[in-house]
Amino acid sequence: MTAYSKHYHAIVVGVGGMGSATCYQLARRNKRVLGIERFDIPHGLGSSHGYTRIIRLAYYEHIAYVALLRRAYELWADIERIGGEQLLYRTGSLDCGPADSDVFTGSLRSCIEYDLPHEILTSAQVSERYPAYRLPRENLAVFQPDGGFLLPERSTVAFVEAAHALGAEIHGREALLGWEPWGDAVRVVTDRDRYTADTLVFTAGAWAQNLLPFLDGLAVPERQVLAWLQPARPEWFRPERFPVFNCLVPEGRYYGFPVFAVPGFKFGRYHHFGETGEAEYLSREAYREDEDVLRDFAARYFPDGAGPTMMLKACLFTNTPDRHFLIDLHPEYPQVSFAAGFSGHGYKFASVIGEIMADLAERRATRHDISLFNLARFTGQVTALHQPKIDMLARGAWSPADDGPTHPLYRGGGREVPGGALGQPLSPRQPGADSPPAAGDTTDPRQ
Repeated sequence: MTAYSKHYHAIVVGVGGMGSATCYQLARRNKRVLGIERFDIPHGLGSSHGYTRIIRLAYYEHIAYVALLRRAYELWADIERIGGEQLLYRTGSLDCGPADSDVFTGSLRSCIEYDLPHEILTSAQVSERYPAYRLPRENLAVFQPDGGFLLPERSTVAFVEAAHALGAEIHGREALLGWEPWGDAVRVVTDRDRYTADTLVFTAGAWAQNLLPFLDGLAVPERQVLAWLQPARPEWFRPERFPVFNCLVPEGRYYGFPVFAVPGFKFGRYHHFGETGEAEYLSREAYREDEDVLRDFAARYFPDGAGPTMMLKACLFTNTPDRHFLIDLHPEYPQVSFAAGFSGHGYKFASVIGEIMADLAERRATRHDISLFNLARFTGQVTALHQPKIDMLARGAWSPADDGPTHPLYRGGGREVPGGALGQPLSPRQPGADSPPAAGDTTDPRQ
Protein backbone atom coordinates (compact mmCIF):
# COMPACT_ATOMS: atom_id res chain seq x y z
CA MET A 1 0.00 0.00 0.00
CA THR A 2 1.47 3.32 -1.00
CA ALA A 3 2.10 5.96 1.68
CA TYR A 4 0.68 8.66 -0.62
CA SER A 5 -2.53 7.09 -1.86
CA LYS A 6 -4.67 10.22 -2.28
CA HIS A 7 -3.85 12.10 -5.44
CA TYR A 8 -5.72 15.09 -6.89
CA HIS A 9 -5.45 17.27 -9.93
CA ALA A 10 -5.39 20.26 -7.57
CA ILE A 11 -5.36 21.00 -3.86
CA VAL A 12 -6.69 24.40 -2.78
CA VAL A 13 -5.48 25.70 0.59
CA GLY A 14 -7.99 28.12 2.13
CA VAL A 15 -11.70 27.79 1.36
CA GLY A 16 -13.02 31.29 1.99
CA GLY A 17 -14.33 33.54 -0.76
CA MET A 18 -11.45 33.05 -3.21
CA GLY A 19 -10.78 29.40 -2.39
CA SER A 20 -14.39 28.26 -2.58
CA ALA A 21 -14.75 29.90 -6.00
CA THR A 22 -11.51 28.22 -7.12
CA CYS A 23 -12.74 24.80 -5.99
CA TYR A 24 -15.94 25.30 -7.95
CA GLN A 25 -14.15 26.46 -11.10
CA LEU A 26 -11.78 23.49 -11.01
CA ALA A 27 -14.60 21.03 -10.38
CA ARG A 28 -16.63 22.36 -13.32
CA ARG A 29 -13.60 21.58 -15.51
CA ASN A 30 -13.79 17.94 -14.39
CA LYS A 31 -10.72 18.21 -12.20
CA ARG A 32 -10.37 16.12 -9.08
CA VAL A 33 -10.03 18.85 -6.48
CA LEU A 34 -9.46 18.89 -2.72
CA GLY A 35 -10.15 22.06 -0.73
CA ILE A 36 -8.52 22.33 2.70
CA GLU A 37 -9.69 24.87 5.29
CA ARG A 38 -8.25 25.02 8.82
CA PHE A 39 -11.39 26.64 10.25
CA ASP A 40 -15.12 26.13 9.72
CA ILE A 41 -16.71 26.65 6.29
CA PRO A 42 -17.67 29.48 6.34
CA HIS A 43 -15.96 31.11 9.33
CA GLY A 44 -15.65 34.58 10.84
CA LEU A 45 -11.92 34.85 11.48
CA GLY A 46 -10.67 36.12 8.14
CA SER A 47 -12.00 38.27 5.30
CA SER A 48 -15.09 36.47 3.97
CA HIS A 49 -17.77 37.24 6.53
CA GLY A 50 -19.85 40.14 7.87
CA TYR A 51 -23.21 39.61 6.09
CA THR A 52 -22.51 42.06 3.25
CA ARG A 53 -19.53 43.07 1.08
CA ILE A 54 -19.44 45.94 -1.42
CA ILE A 55 -19.31 45.33 -5.15
CA ARG A 56 -18.86 48.28 -7.49
CA LEU A 57 -18.06 48.67 -11.16
CA ALA A 58 -16.67 52.21 -10.97
CA TYR A 59 -13.13 51.71 -9.63
CA TYR A 60 -10.87 54.48 -8.46
CA GLU A 61 -8.03 52.19 -7.34
CA HIS A 62 -6.99 51.52 -10.96
CA ILE A 63 -8.92 51.25 -14.20
CA ALA A 64 -7.35 47.83 -14.91
CA TYR A 65 -9.76 46.35 -12.38
CA VAL A 66 -12.86 47.20 -14.41
CA ALA A 67 -12.41 44.46 -17.02
CA LEU A 68 -12.07 41.90 -14.24
CA LEU A 69 -15.16 43.30 -12.55
CA ARG A 70 -17.23 42.92 -15.69
CA ARG A 71 -16.34 39.23 -15.75
CA ALA A 72 -16.91 38.98 -11.99
CA TYR A 73 -20.48 40.23 -12.41
CA GLU A 74 -21.09 37.56 -15.06
CA LEU A 75 -19.75 34.85 -12.79
CA TRP A 76 -21.77 36.07 -9.78
CA ALA A 77 -24.86 35.71 -11.97
CA ASP A 78 -23.68 32.21 -12.92
CA ILE A 79 -23.38 30.98 -9.33
CA GLU A 80 -26.72 32.61 -8.46
CA ARG A 81 -28.35 30.66 -11.27
CA ILE A 82 -26.72 27.39 -10.24
CA GLY A 83 -27.49 27.79 -6.56
CA GLY A 84 -30.94 29.29 -7.03
CA GLU A 85 -30.20 32.09 -4.55
CA GLN A 86 -29.65 35.82 -4.92
CA LEU A 87 -26.16 36.76 -3.76
CA LEU A 88 -25.71 40.19 -5.38
CA TYR A 89 -28.01 43.11 -4.60
CA ARG A 90 -27.77 46.28 -6.72
CA THR A 91 -28.23 49.55 -4.84
CA GLY A 92 -25.97 51.77 -6.91
CA SER A 93 -22.64 53.01 -5.57
CA LEU A 94 -21.36 56.45 -4.57
CA ASP A 95 -17.66 57.32 -4.70
CA CYS A 96 -17.39 60.61 -2.84
CA GLY A 97 -14.58 63.04 -2.14
CA PRO A 98 -13.17 66.47 -2.94
CA ALA A 99 -13.11 67.30 -6.64
CA ASP A 100 -9.35 66.67 -6.87
CA SER A 101 -9.31 63.49 -4.77
CA ASP A 102 -8.31 60.10 -6.14
CA VAL A 103 -11.61 58.63 -4.97
CA PHE A 104 -13.66 61.01 -7.14
CA THR A 105 -11.32 61.48 -10.11
CA GLY A 106 -10.32 57.82 -10.30
CA SER A 107 -13.90 56.62 -10.18
CA LEU A 108 -14.95 59.14 -12.83
CA ARG A 109 -12.09 58.16 -15.09
CA SER A 110 -12.99 54.47 -14.92
CA CYS A 111 -16.58 55.31 -15.89
CA ILE A 112 -15.47 57.44 -18.83
CA GLU A 113 -12.84 55.05 -20.17
CA TYR A 114 -15.12 52.00 -19.92
CA ASP A 115 -18.27 53.86 -20.95
CA LEU A 116 -20.05 52.98 -17.71
CA PRO A 117 -23.36 54.70 -16.99
CA HIS A 118 -22.83 57.25 -14.24
CA GLU A 119 -23.84 60.60 -12.81
CA ILE A 120 -21.84 63.34 -11.10
CA LEU A 121 -23.63 64.70 -8.04
CA THR A 122 -22.85 67.51 -5.62
CA SER A 123 -23.21 66.81 -1.91
CA ALA A 124 -26.51 68.75 -1.95
CA GLN A 125 -27.81 66.62 -4.81
CA VAL A 126 -26.78 63.46 -3.00
CA SER A 127 -28.72 64.55 0.10
CA GLU A 128 -31.75 65.50 -1.97
CA ARG A 129 -31.85 62.08 -3.62
CA TYR A 130 -30.64 60.05 -0.63
CA PRO A 131 -31.62 61.96 2.54
CA ALA A 132 -29.55 59.78 4.88
CA TYR A 133 -26.38 61.38 3.44
CA ARG A 134 -24.89 64.62 4.81
CA LEU A 135 -21.57 64.83 2.98
CA PRO A 136 -19.12 67.75 3.25
CA ARG A 137 -20.17 70.67 1.06
CA GLU A 138 -17.02 70.48 -1.07
CA ASN A 139 -17.48 66.78 -1.91
CA LEU A 140 -18.54 65.52 -5.30
CA ALA A 141 -19.84 62.01 -5.92
CA VAL A 142 -19.84 59.57 -8.82
CA PHE A 143 -23.02 57.52 -8.80
CA GLN A 144 -22.82 54.25 -10.75
CA PRO A 145 -26.03 52.18 -10.85
CA ASP A 146 -24.43 48.71 -10.97
CA GLY A 147 -22.86 48.94 -7.51
CA GLY A 148 -24.30 47.09 -4.56
CA PHE A 149 -23.40 44.36 -2.13
CA LEU A 150 -22.74 40.62 -1.97
CA LEU A 151 -23.58 38.11 0.75
CA PRO A 152 -20.18 36.63 1.63
CA GLU A 153 -21.13 33.71 3.88
CA ARG A 154 -23.91 32.61 1.54
CA SER A 155 -21.57 32.99 -1.43
CA THR A 156 -18.99 30.68 0.13
CA VAL A 157 -21.72 28.14 0.81
CA ALA A 158 -23.00 28.46 -2.77
CA PHE A 159 -19.55 27.84 -4.27
CA VAL A 160 -18.87 24.92 -1.93
CA GLU A 161 -22.22 23.28 -2.63
CA ALA A 162 -21.77 23.74 -6.37
CA ALA A 163 -18.27 22.24 -6.12
CA HIS A 164 -19.60 19.31 -4.09
CA ALA A 165 -22.28 18.66 -6.71
CA LEU A 166 -19.50 18.37 -9.31
CA GLY A 167 -17.49 15.90 -7.22
CA ALA A 168 -15.09 18.14 -5.31
CA GLU A 169 -13.84 17.05 -1.91
CA ILE A 170 -13.66 19.83 0.68
CA HIS A 171 -12.40 19.47 4.25
CA GLY A 172 -13.02 21.94 7.06
CA ARG A 173 -11.03 22.00 10.31
CA GLU A 174 -7.96 20.54 8.64
CA ALA A 175 -4.71 22.49 8.96
CA LEU A 176 -1.82 22.44 6.51
CA LEU A 177 1.42 21.38 8.22
CA GLY A 178 3.77 21.37 5.26
CA TRP A 179 4.19 20.97 1.55
CA GLU A 180 7.02 20.20 -0.85
CA PRO A 181 7.60 19.94 -4.58
CA TRP A 182 7.69 16.33 -5.77
CA GLY A 183 9.02 16.32 -9.30
CA ASP A 184 6.51 18.38 -11.25
CA ALA A 185 3.81 17.71 -8.64
CA VAL A 186 3.48 18.44 -4.92
CA ARG A 187 3.16 16.54 -1.67
CA VAL A 188 1.03 17.98 1.13
CA VAL A 189 0.84 17.08 4.82
CA THR A 190 -2.03 18.18 7.06
CA ASP A 191 -2.93 17.42 10.66
CA ARG A 192 -5.25 14.70 9.34
CA ASP A 193 -3.62 13.10 6.29
CA ARG A 194 -1.08 13.21 3.48
CA TYR A 195 -1.87 13.93 -0.17
CA THR A 196 -0.30 14.51 -3.56
CA ALA A 197 -1.50 16.72 -6.39
CA ASP A 198 -0.50 17.93 -9.81
CA THR A 199 -0.93 21.52 -8.64
CA LEU A 200 -1.24 23.41 -5.37
CA VAL A 201 -3.25 26.65 -5.03
CA PHE A 202 -2.93 29.00 -2.05
CA THR A 203 -5.92 31.23 -1.32
CA ALA A 204 -5.19 31.52 2.37
CA GLY A 205 -6.01 35.18 3.01
CA ALA A 206 -4.33 36.63 6.09
CA TRP A 207 -2.36 33.41 6.61
CA ALA A 208 -0.67 33.59 3.18
CA GLN A 209 2.68 34.89 4.45
CA ASN A 210 2.86 32.06 7.00
CA LEU A 211 2.40 29.43 4.30
CA LEU A 212 4.54 31.10 1.62
CA PRO A 213 7.51 32.77 3.36
CA PHE A 214 8.48 34.84 0.32
CA LEU A 215 5.28 36.82 0.95
CA ASP A 216 6.56 37.98 4.34
CA GLY A 217 6.11 41.75 4.39
CA LEU A 218 4.18 41.66 1.11
CA ALA A 219 0.82 40.33 2.37
CA VAL A 220 0.44 41.87 5.81
CA PRO A 221 -2.65 41.20 7.98
CA GLU A 222 -4.41 44.24 9.43
CA ARG A 223 -7.24 44.40 11.96
CA GLN A 224 -10.42 46.06 10.67
CA VAL A 225 -13.60 46.90 12.63
CA LEU A 226 -17.17 47.44 11.36
CA ALA A 227 -20.14 48.97 13.18
CA TRP A 228 -23.87 48.46 12.80
CA LEU A 229 -25.90 51.39 14.23
CA GLN A 230 -29.67 51.54 14.39
CA PRO A 231 -31.03 54.47 12.31
CA ALA A 232 -33.55 56.93 13.67
CA ARG A 233 -35.03 57.00 10.16
CA PRO A 234 -34.74 53.35 9.07
CA GLU A 235 -36.70 54.01 5.87
CA TRP A 236 -33.77 56.13 4.62
CA PHE A 237 -31.30 53.28 5.08
CA ARG A 238 -33.10 50.55 3.17
CA PRO A 239 -31.37 49.13 0.06
CA GLU A 240 -33.76 50.91 -2.31
CA ARG A 241 -32.90 54.32 -0.81
CA PHE A 242 -29.29 53.92 0.27
CA PRO A 243 -26.45 53.21 -2.21
CA VAL A 244 -23.27 51.63 -0.93
CA PHE A 245 -20.54 54.22 -0.56
CA ASN A 246 -16.84 54.94 -0.47
CA CYS A 247 -16.38 58.38 1.04
CA LEU A 248 -13.25 60.44 1.59
CA VAL A 249 -13.72 63.00 4.38
CA PRO A 250 -11.19 64.88 6.56
CA GLU A 251 -11.34 62.08 9.14
CA GLY A 252 -10.34 59.40 6.65
CA ARG A 253 -11.85 57.12 4.03
CA TYR A 254 -15.00 55.27 5.01
CA TYR A 255 -17.34 52.77 3.36
CA GLY A 256 -20.84 51.65 4.15
CA PHE A 257 -23.99 49.69 3.36
CA PRO A 258 -27.75 49.88 3.80
CA VAL A 259 -29.51 47.95 6.54
CA PHE A 260 -29.69 44.31 5.45
CA ALA A 261 -29.95 40.87 7.10
CA VAL A 262 -29.30 42.15 10.63
CA PRO A 263 -30.29 45.35 12.47
CA GLY A 264 -28.22 48.43 11.82
CA PHE A 265 -26.58 50.59 9.16
CA LYS A 266 -23.14 49.02 8.52
CA PHE A 267 -19.96 51.01 7.88
CA GLY A 268 -16.23 51.02 8.53
CA ARG A 269 -13.09 53.10 8.20
CA TYR A 270 -10.50 51.86 5.73
CA HIS A 271 -7.38 50.67 7.54
CA HIS A 272 -9.12 51.55 10.83
CA PHE A 273 -6.24 52.10 13.33
CA GLY A 274 -3.50 50.58 11.13
CA GLU A 275 -2.98 47.64 13.51
CA THR A 276 -0.91 44.99 11.72
CA GLY A 277 0.57 41.70 12.85
CA GLU A 278 0.22 37.95 12.59
CA ALA A 279 -3.29 36.79 11.72
CA GLU A 280 -3.13 34.38 14.62
CA TYR A 281 -2.67 37.16 17.17
CA LEU A 282 -4.64 40.16 15.91
CA SER A 283 -7.65 40.67 18.16
CA ARG A 284 -11.07 39.77 16.78
CA GLU A 285 -12.73 41.63 19.65
CA ALA A 286 -14.13 45.15 19.21
CA TYR A 287 -13.52 47.79 21.87
CA ARG A 288 -14.92 51.15 22.94
CA GLU A 289 -12.21 53.09 21.10
CA ASP A 290 -13.18 51.23 17.90
CA GLU A 291 -16.78 52.19 18.44
CA ASP A 292 -15.98 55.82 19.26
CA VAL A 293 -14.15 56.59 16.00
CA LEU A 294 -16.93 54.99 13.97
CA ARG A 295 -19.74 56.69 15.85
CA ASP A 296 -18.04 60.06 15.36
CA PHE A 297 -18.13 59.56 11.58
CA ALA A 298 -21.80 58.55 11.61
CA ALA A 299 -22.79 61.52 13.78
CA ARG A 300 -21.10 63.93 11.35
CA TYR A 301 -22.18 62.54 8.00
CA PHE A 302 -25.12 60.20 8.67
CA PRO A 303 -26.78 61.79 11.72
CA ASP A 304 -30.03 59.90 11.20
CA GLY A 305 -28.08 56.65 11.23
CA ALA A 306 -26.14 57.27 14.44
CA GLY A 307 -28.53 55.53 16.81
CA PRO A 308 -27.80 52.78 19.33
CA THR A 309 -25.01 50.35 18.50
CA MET A 310 -26.38 47.02 17.32
CA MET A 311 -23.13 45.22 16.59
CA LEU A 312 -19.38 45.61 16.27
CA LYS A 313 -17.31 43.06 14.37
CA ALA A 314 -13.65 42.68 13.49
CA CYS A 315 -12.26 41.20 10.32
CA LEU A 316 -8.86 41.20 8.62
CA PHE A 317 -7.44 43.00 5.63
CA THR A 318 -4.28 41.57 4.04
CA ASN A 319 -2.35 44.47 2.55
CA THR A 320 0.36 44.67 -0.07
CA PRO A 321 2.73 47.67 -0.05
CA ASP A 322 0.94 49.27 -3.03
CA ARG A 323 -2.56 47.97 -2.13
CA HIS A 324 -2.85 46.00 -5.37
CA PHE A 325 -3.37 42.24 -5.39
CA LEU A 326 -0.73 39.52 -5.66
CA ILE A 327 -1.68 36.76 -8.13
CA ASP A 328 1.12 34.71 -9.58
CA LEU A 329 2.93 31.41 -9.85
CA HIS A 330 5.49 30.40 -7.26
CA PRO A 331 8.87 31.87 -8.29
CA GLU A 332 10.56 28.43 -8.25
CA TYR A 333 7.76 25.89 -8.54
CA PRO A 334 5.29 26.76 -11.30
CA GLN A 335 2.96 23.96 -10.22
CA VAL A 336 2.17 26.17 -7.21
CA SER A 337 0.08 29.34 -7.56
CA PHE A 338 -1.26 31.89 -5.11
CA ALA A 339 -3.70 34.75 -4.73
CA ALA A 340 -3.08 37.07 -1.78
CA GLY A 341 -2.90 40.65 -0.56
CA PHE A 342 -6.40 41.79 -1.52
CA SER A 343 -5.88 44.90 0.62
CA GLY A 344 -9.45 45.42 1.76
CA HIS A 345 -11.03 45.61 -1.70
CA GLY A 346 -10.87 42.07 -3.01
CA TYR A 347 -14.01 40.19 -2.06
CA LYS A 348 -16.08 41.51 -4.98
CA PHE A 349 -13.60 39.78 -7.31
CA ALA A 350 -13.95 36.33 -5.72
CA SER A 351 -15.95 34.88 -8.58
CA VAL A 352 -13.39 35.85 -11.22
CA ILE A 353 -10.39 35.09 -8.98
CA GLY A 354 -11.74 31.54 -8.85
CA GLU A 355 -11.66 31.41 -12.64
CA ILE A 356 -8.15 32.88 -12.79
CA MET A 357 -6.76 30.48 -10.20
CA ALA A 358 -8.35 27.53 -11.99
CA ASP A 359 -6.63 28.75 -15.18
CA LEU A 360 -3.26 28.91 -13.42
CA ALA A 361 -3.73 25.46 -11.92
CA GLU A 362 -4.79 23.99 -15.23
CA ARG A 363 -2.36 25.61 -17.67
CA ARG A 364 -0.19 28.13 -15.76
CA ALA A 365 -1.66 30.99 -17.76
CA THR A 366 -4.92 32.94 -17.96
CA ARG A 367 -6.73 34.98 -20.58
CA HIS A 368 -7.32 37.69 -17.97
CA ASP A 369 -4.84 40.55 -17.77
CA ILE A 370 -3.35 40.21 -14.29
CA SER A 371 -0.02 41.88 -15.04
CA LEU A 372 -0.77 44.51 -12.39
CA PHE A 373 -0.66 41.78 -9.74
CA ASN A 374 2.75 40.24 -10.44
CA LEU A 375 5.07 39.28 -7.58
CA ALA A 376 8.16 40.64 -9.33
CA ARG A 377 7.14 44.26 -8.77
CA PHE A 378 8.38 43.69 -5.22
CA THR A 379 10.99 40.94 -5.58
CA GLY A 380 12.41 41.54 -9.07
CA GLN A 381 12.05 37.82 -9.81
CA VAL A 382 9.82 37.26 -12.85
CA THR A 383 7.76 34.06 -12.87
CA ALA A 384 6.79 31.95 -15.87
CA LEU A 385 3.34 33.54 -15.81
CA HIS A 386 4.57 37.07 -16.49
CA GLN A 387 7.69 36.37 -18.56
CA PRO A 388 5.79 36.64 -21.87
CA LYS A 389 4.83 40.23 -21.02
CA ILE A 390 8.47 41.02 -20.30
CA ASP A 391 9.44 39.54 -23.66
CA MET A 392 6.78 41.66 -25.37
CA LEU A 393 8.08 44.73 -23.56
CA ALA A 394 11.60 44.01 -24.80
CA ARG A 395 10.28 43.84 -28.37
CA GLY A 396 8.33 47.06 -27.94
CA ALA A 397 5.07 45.17 -28.46
CA TRP A 398 3.56 46.11 -25.09
CA SER A 399 3.97 48.68 -22.34
CA PRO A 400 2.46 49.03 -18.85
CA ALA A 401 -0.11 51.72 -18.14
CA ASP A 402 1.54 55.14 -18.07
CA ASP A 403 -0.27 56.29 -14.96
CA GLY A 404 -0.39 52.96 -13.14
CA PRO A 405 1.62 52.06 -10.08
CA THR A 406 5.30 51.47 -10.68
CA HIS A 407 6.45 47.96 -11.50
CA PRO A 408 10.09 47.32 -10.60
CA LEU A 409 10.16 44.28 -12.87
CA TYR A 410 9.78 46.57 -15.90
CA ARG A 411 12.87 48.49 -14.85
CA GLY A 412 14.90 45.59 -13.47
CA GLY A 413 14.36 46.75 -9.88
CA GLY A 414 12.97 44.98 -6.85
CA ARG A 415 14.04 44.19 -3.34
CA GLU A 416 15.42 41.22 -1.50
CA VAL A 417 12.72 38.99 -0.07
CA PRO A 418 12.80 39.07 3.75
CA GLY A 419 14.80 36.24 5.24
CA GLY A 420 15.98 34.97 1.88
CA ALA A 421 12.99 32.63 1.96
CA LEU A 422 12.16 32.70 -1.72
CA GLY A 423 11.05 29.31 -2.96
CA GLN A 424 11.23 27.52 0.38
CA PRO A 425 8.44 25.13 1.36
CA LEU A 426 6.53 25.69 4.57
CA SER A 427 8.47 25.20 7.78
CA PRO A 428 8.49 22.93 9.68
CA ARG A 429 9.25 20.55 6.87
CA GLN A 430 8.48 16.88 7.09
CA PRO A 431 11.30 14.33 7.51
CA GLY A 432 12.84 13.50 4.18
CA ALA A 433 11.25 16.49 2.53
CA ASP A 434 13.93 16.68 -0.17
CA SER A 435 14.00 12.97 -0.75
CA PRO A 436 12.00 10.74 -3.07
CA PRO A 437 9.45 8.38 -1.51
CA ALA A 438 10.91 5.81 0.87
CA ALA A 439 12.07 2.42 -0.35
CA GLY A 440 9.10 0.21 -0.94
CA ASP A 441 6.92 3.19 -1.83
CA THR A 442 7.45 2.97 -5.55
CA THR A 443 3.90 3.40 -6.80
CA ASP A 444 3.16 6.74 -8.44
CA PRO A 445 -0.24 7.75 -7.02
CA ARG A 446 -1.02 9.60 -10.24
CA GLN A 447 -1.39 6.26 -12.04
